[in-house]
Amino acid sequence: MTTATLTAPTTAPPHLMSVDEFWDFCQLPENQGHSYELIRGEVVEMPNPTRKHGRACMKIGFELETYAQRVGRGYVVSNDSGVILFDDPATVVGPDVAYFEDAATFAEIHPKWGTNVPILAVEVLSPSDRRRVVMEKISNYLVSGVSAVWLADYEERFVTVFRSTGVPKNFGDAGLLVGDDYLPGFSCEVAALFRLPGEPLAAAAS
Repeated sequence: MTTATLTAPTTAPPHLMSVDEFWDFCQLPENQGHSYELIRGEVVEMPNPTRKHGRACMKIGFELETYAQRVGRGYVVSNDSGVILFDDPATVVGPDVAYFEDAATFAEIHPKWGTNVPILAVEVLSPSDRRRVVMEKISNYLVSGVSAVWLADYEERFVTVFRSTGVPKNFGDAGLLVGDDYLPGFSCEVAALFRLPGEPLAAAAS
């Protein structure tokens, strides 16, 4: 009597996208209006942000753009504009706000995502964010050469600053957020990043 040997079916490994393939994927008509990131070659769809989230992004971008205009260098991008962190495995993420110094004029800004990482990346927390995923993203920013990462929490009204060296620094609603060596001369009140029009200063600081 012959005994048959059973073998488990093999599954082909998933195809991991390159940066160029991910760009083409994002340009497909059916993907317009969606937000995606490429994490180690795999596509991840991001949730649509809330209005509070968008408000915090706008205020942070305004403060950074005001700084860029004052010092006469750098530029600010928002709206999850893609940043290539790694080529292999390909990782392309969209910070909520980012400050670059790789171009002096609008014409010099890369027409796609570019290969230069920003000086500063800003992530604004959403209620749906998972802490493990957020911390992994912050770590990837720093490993890829981003000088500093701000994690802004509009519900609790504070900003945590992460650097590749040293412990994270928390700036509460009554504090002054400063740019240290990566944005020399930058400062703004944390409360100003989360305050709504007409909101009393005392209420913002409470």
